[in-house]
Amino acid sequence: MAILRFKALEIVSQRKVEEVSLPSPKISDYFGENVFTKDALRSTMSSQNYKRLLRTIDTGDKVDRELADAVAAAMKTWATSKGATHYTHWFQPLTGATAEKHDSFFDLTSDGEAIESFKGSALVQQEPDASSFPSGGIRNTFEARGYSAWDPSSPAFLIENASTKTLCIPTIFVSYTGEALDYKTPLLKSLKLLNDAAVPVCQYFDKEVTKVNTTLGIEQEYFLVDKALYEARPDLVVSGRTLFGHSPAKGQQLEDHYFGSIPGRVHAYMLEFEKEALRLGIPLRTRHNEVAPHQFECAPTFEDANLAVDHNQLLMDIMGRVADRHNLKVLLHEKPFKGVNGSGKHNNWAMSTSTGVNLLSPGKRPKENLQFLTFFINTIMAVHKHADLLRSSIASASNDHRLGANEAPPAIVSVFIGQQLTAILDEFERTSKVPIEKGDNMYLKLGIDRIPEVLRDNTDRNRTSPFAFTGNKFEFRAVGSSANSSSPMTVLNTIVADQLFEFRQSVEELINNKGMKKEIAIIQVLRDYVAASKAIRFEGNGYSKEWEDEAATRGLSNIKSTPLALDVLASKEVKDIFTKHQIFTEVELEARHEILLEEYVKKIQIESRVMGDLAVNHVVPTAIAYQNKLIQNVRGLKEIGLEDAYTDSTIEAIKTMSRHITAIQKNVNEMIEARKVANKIDDPRERAIMYNERIFGFFDTIRYSVDKLELMVDDEDWPLVKYRELLFRH
Repeated sequence: MAILRFKALEIVSQRKVEEVSLPSPKISDYFGENVFTKDALRSTMSSQNYKRLLRTIDTGDKVDRELADAVAAAMKTWATSKGATHYTHWFQPLTGATAEKHDSFFDLTSDGEAIESFKGSALVQQEPDASSFPSGGIRNTFEARGYSAWDPSSPAFLIENASTKTLCIPTIFVSYTGEALDYKTPLLKSLKLLNDAAVPVCQYFDKEVTKVNTTLGIEQEYFLVDKALYEARPDLVVSGRTLFGHSPAKGQQLEDHYFGSIPGRVHAYMLEFEKEALRLGIPLRTRHNEVAPHQFECAPTFEDANLAVDHNQLLMDIMGRVADRHNLKVLLHEKPFKGVNGSGKHNNWAMSTSTGVNLLSPGKRPKENLQFLTFFINTIMAVHKHADLLRSSIASASNDHRLGANEAPPAIVSVFIGQQLTAILDEFERTSKVPIEKGDNMYLKLGIDRIPEVLRDNTDRNRTSPFAFTGNKFEFRAVGSSANSSSPMTVLNTIVADQLFEFRQSVEELINNKGMKKEIAIIQVLRDYVAASKAIRFEGNGYSKEWEDEAATRGLSNIKSTPLALDVLASKEVKDIFTKHQIFTEVELEARHEILLEEYVKKIQIESRVMGDLAVNHVVPTAIAYQNKLIQNVRGLKEIGLEDAYTDSTIEAIKTMSRHITAIQKNVNEMIEARKVANKIDDPRERAIMYNERIFGFFDTIRYSVDKLELMVDDEDWPLVKYRELLFRH
């Protein structure tokens, strides 16, 4: 491995910046060219069918077979005109990745004539194997049937691979018995639920509102490393993170990487994956260096939440494929390197009406601000009541390493709203007055004549808050960089919808039973919510030990491990809220709980195996070989009569190395035995807890001995690519 390491560094030093050509200097010229947009649809089908499909998408009604045949014919015409030979149902199983099975447009007629064919039946439904995806016991291995079904609200698109193109049709994925086996199905249900809950509340203020859409902007953080260095680290290849290695002398402490000049190879990579993303209708607008060395971020314009999630899943795939062409590897693990920032996927969430109003944006008049406060306070109340459920939605083995360290939000769920809005809510609770009559922003006088007045948002930014209000949206910062955003968004949509239903019921009771005027009833209920949800609001440093102590006194949970965070999914309260609103059945919820626990165990198991292999088969032999060099050195010095203090210190080093070599072998063997014991536990929760508490303990002890040996073994002999080289040798 030492040879591989130096060969990798030699390769890296010879890398050149890849040339990237753009289709046009103007993004608008090629944006969405590989998407079956409404314009493409209009140009390939009759106006009558086009209008029918738009109505179907808007109302959520089922597509009949006649309309499906018309859409399928239009899709085939468009796709084949662009060179597509195959089509696939593109779905999001519970693996966290996307899935696809390609079928050719090619077919034979009854008399053997070759034709290109794509029927509505193939568009609407396909039958992928449901037994080979995670199902939590819903599907047995011998029960293979499952169905993917077209989602008309998310447009089809073309994926280019080598010299071929494939038409990808976004779909849901369900079992033969009807249970959801994907992330999209519950997300779509939660979006409809939130619309159903929000529209009647909006009509307290504006009778013209007929629909409420959930909007989402997903910021994507990631690391880039050279492919040669990546492949020289088996732990990085297998587990997505380095399991051994010291922090570099220069990490992120100088704060000189953030927003710095983008390196040449990285800039070329960004240009190419942005080009591919933009052609697929993903509205990327932002790119920049992130805080940690070799960490970067991209961000799109806000979209409908369902489309935003589809685009983010597609984006991660594009980023990986394009990185290969630039001899880079994109790392989406939440914490690939210890000691520097991890990566998140900040979910910026809001609601907008059919009349064009952002419900989380303060207005200029008291009535508008009462509407804003209604949705703002209800969201805070929902998070307060269901904080543990929200925590469970972002729980994973990889995100556990990130939460609460190096500018990542802590595992304690809290809401940041800023000083101005805190004062407003406090005043509102005290006096019932609806404030903010001069708009949602203030102007800051900077005292510099040449600089114009800077428009200040109604909140500052708190990077330590997992759920922060940032002026006209809530930013759920705790979502991990590798996650499918459907899970946290399904939870957030559901709990806010449930809260809005409760709010409306309370308001109606005051109006109907106590004769209150509508505005007075709304204000009274909101005041009660402000008082009841105070514990969840926190404006300070979420990283501090003081906050952990204060959160405990407030009764807030601090659940640091995934197995315990997932316990809430088995609670009666959570089962009731999901089943009541038909987001999940009990069977589906129990299945997802089991799947998440099993995924946690498998990831730790993989890390444990690769750690044991590296320690025993690479580190220990290298340490023994170097130890033998030292022994020969001591013998040689003694033979020529040089028995001095140097010889004594070398002998002590040899003894120290022996202790660490023995400790590694002992701990790896005990870890293997502990793994065998854990694997025999039938209960998924108990098995996951065993892995968390027992197996992780061995990680620290093995890593300690390996770290000590790394400091003692000569640099050229060390078998693993050094951490600092991964970060700084692009």
